[in-house]
Amino acid sequence: MEKILCLRNKYWVLRHGKSIPNEKGLIVSSMENGIKEEYQLADEGVGQAKLAGELFLKELKERNIPLESVRICYSPFARTSHTAQVVASVLNLPFEGPQCKMMGDLRERYFGPSFELFSHDKYPEIWALDEKDPFMRPEGGESVYDVATRLASALAIIESEFQGCAVLIVSHGDPLQILQTVLNATKQNTGSSSNDLASIIQAVKVPSVLSQHRKFALVTGELRPVE
Repeated sequence: MEKILCLRNKYWVLRHGKSIPNEKGLIVSSMENGIKEEYQLADEGVGQAKLAGELFLKELKERNIPLESVRICYSPFARTSHTAQVVASVLNLPFEGPQCKMMGDLRERYFGPSFELFSHDKYPEIWALDEKDPFMRPEGGESVYDVATRLASALAIIESEFQGCAVLIVSHGDPLQILQTVLNATKQNTGSSSNDLASIIQAVKVPSVLSQHRKFALVTGELRPVE
């Protein structure tokens, strides 16, 4: 029997606005570096975050979703927390209040010491590896499977804590690609006999699915509903 993933909340994903690392062409993927203020949003990224907040507000109004139902869950990196803070300001929500939640599992994918603080030009090496084997880790870094696993944990926490909410997930390029890939695959999966969220997601964390995550790429500051 087909089992369809039924989520308790509506979801949107938002890739952080253009950051200082983006401007410098640097890969900043470790928690140690990612939380540094010197790697927060560039001026252009602040503008992108503001526009994303305005677009999100418009979509909420179109769907008759009250602001009281909004939850913003964000990565602890400087560029994502900065983005979430700008969006919260647009929505007139207190960033330190209960509607905004920092989640470590939404952090950037760690690409490992061979890539950390090196040029963005090295990304194609990682994505080529992902396409070949999404279970293989870059040396010292995280595989696509690793990221999918922690994102599933984050989603389970959100689903357990909130019900009937409009949840905005503010994260990074690779994690958001991977999250969308997994959620899209659950809609088409007939292999799980369980209604359990973790079991349904586990059933689609296979190479043929995870290797395709680049198809769900987002540009900086892009807001996208997860339908």
